[in-house]
Formats: sequence, C-alpha cells, structure tokens
Amino acid sequence: MMRRAFTGSVYQFMYGRCRQFVPSICQLTGFHTSIVNNTVSAKKFVFSKRFNGLPQHDNFSLEVEELPELKAGDVLCEALYLSVDPYMRPYSLSWPLGTTMKGGQVAKVVESKNDKFPIGSLLVGYLGWRTHTVINPDIKSKNFMEEITQLPELGSLCPSVGLGAVGMPGNSAYFGFLEICKPKPNDVVVVSGAAGAVGSLVGQIAKIKGCRVIGFAGTNDKVKWLEDELGFDRAFNYKVCDLKSSLKEAAPNGVDCYFDNVGGPLSVAVRSHMNDFGRISVCGAISLYNDTTPTLVPCVEPAMVFKQLKMEGFLIHRWTNRFQEGMSQMLTWIQEGKIKIKETHTEGFENMPQAFIDMLKGGNLGKAIVKA
Repeated sequence: MMRRAFTGSVYQFMYGRCRQFVPSICQLTGFHTSIVNNTVSAKKFVFSKRFNGLPQHDNFSLEVEELPELKAGDVLCEALYLSVDPYMRPYSLSWPLGTTMKGGQVAKVVESKNDKFPIGSLLVGYLGWRTHTVINPDIKSKNFMEEITQLPELGSLCPSVGLGAVGMPGNSAYFGFLEICKPKPNDVVVVSGAAGAVGSLVGQIAKIKGCRVIGFAGTNDKVKWLEDELGFDRAFNYKVCDLKSSLKEAAPNGVDCYFDNVGGPLSVAVRSHMNDFGRISVCGAISLYNDTTPTLVPCVEPAMVFKQLKMEGFLIHRWTNRFQEGMSQMLTWIQEGKIKIKETHTEGFENMPQAFIDMLKGGNLGKAIVKA
C-alpha cells in the first residue's frame, strides 16, 4: 500500500493518479521524507568510530534507512528540533559501533494509525539523530529514554523548549538542585557551566529561592549575559580569573551550595571554599569528557571530611514519575517572567555532528538545538 504524508481527497486523487509527481508534492507540503518505489526512507547519523578526545566528523556516518509500513497504533514522526547534550559523550562508551546516535527530539506526526496521536501532533522523546521514525507511542518502556509523550501546551513558546527548559535539562535543574542542595533563603550558591542549558536554569531557580548566586562560565560574553540578563549576583570567566581569589571576593563568608556541571580544578576550588555542612549536586563533569589522559586533581576527601560536606551525583531518571511536576513548574516560571531562556540554534539536520562538537567546546549560550 502507498504511504502518504497526510489525508485529504484531493491529495489522495493526485497521489493515486499522478505518482510521478509525489516527490514534488511532498516538498510543497513540507513532508521531507524521500519516497522511492512506494517506500519511505529516513536519514540518520550512526556512531561509526570511537571518540578519541574531542569528537570529529569521521566519528559519525550519515545513512539512509527504509522505514516499515505503519501497523495499528503506529505513527510516523518527522523531526522538527533535535538536541545535542553533554551526556552523549560519556554515554557513548557503552554504545556499540553502528548504533544510531541517541538523543531527544521534538517531532511532528505526519502519518498516524493511532487515534491518540493524530496527524499534526507534536511529540517529544529520545528518537535519536534521525529525520523520521515509525513508533507506537502507547508501548511503554521501563527505560525513560524510550518514553514518547505529547508536548504540553506551550502557548507562544517555540516547541524546541521541550528539549530545554521544559524538558530534560529543565528537570535536571529543578530536581537536581532543589532535591539535593535543598537551598534556603540567603544561601550562597555557586554554579559551574552556568551559561549552559542546565546551569543557566539552576542559577535562576536559586534566585527565585532567595539565594545569592555566583556563576562560572567560559567567555566574557557569557559572564555578561549571566549578570546583566539572568540576574546572577556575580559571574566569572574561569579561563582567565584566579579561582580562589574570585570565590573569596564574591563569597567572603563561604559557599553553601554548589551545582557542579564541569568537575576538574574549578570544582576543587569551590569545595575548598564551602561552609561546613555544604551541599554539592553533581550533574556532570564536562571538563573531563574529552580528556585523552586522566586529569589529576587534589583528592576530595579532606574537604569532604573537615567541612562535613554532602556530595551527591544524580541521573535524571530518578525522578521520572515526577517529570510532569518539574515541567509544569518550569513552564509557569517562564510564563511569569521569573526564568529567561536562551537557545543556540543550528540550521539543518546534516549539521548535527558540528552542533555536537561546538556544544562540547562551549559554543552554545543556553540550550544547543538543531533545527531539522
């Protein structure tokens, strides 16, 4: 049976009687799947070579995959926005070569055999680095990275926010900071990777909770953005500042909470400046992901013991059953103007690898997004 992008008597007639014009019709309707010999194909990026240091273009191969016919309950999704995130770098250590690169996307349903997900529905889930996917959203998985849900009503916000502040990064900031650091009014909070997708949200949540917020980022422009637009009390370029003196200047009475996205020497400096019974939430260690040799830093135990610190890492799926709570609260804060969001968009699916590389090099302000 023929595959079609959408229903309608005029299109059905044209599709059935004028098959030679299907590619141009699909182009006009915005349905960019290639249809050859009555089959639908999708582009996808495959993890084809192990990373050695910073990812390179030859670590990925662009392939074409023929998709199956839809069965009852299936939908055909077309990617609109795709996410590139730091976690992809360390997670890749467990991926077999030939695996389609994993990652989230906001997708539009362009063909459906599922009444709950009609044509035009917007879905969000970990469909990977691919332009089109056939999936049954009703089939639930214990693995949260296989969960597919409809995008919540976002008002005037761009749907890409479902990959950022109203998605996994937003929940990472919300739960990772509030549940582990448990901030109190007037606490001094330090955020590393503060201009990134998660860090920029953590700092603003801390301000909502009445904290003094200090951020570290990698460029002077990011520092200016944190202070002038996001309301951080102080921000520093960790690449040029003296870490110890900057912390002493910005937090003369010590640090109560630290949200760590980067690890390495910066985290050593922050831990040594923390107050007794300080709380540390470890979201990531992006400064170490591309190291070809281990980074040597002073051991963590002296600060942990003598300052009686609490340090806890997390994976976001810990709070899967509360995701709607986090997304709802983040959306409310955005609509109230209490949280400002920023996204760095890269145009074109073929530029996924470059967007990933740029993000790992700190080229993004806020969330890194690829517009398909």
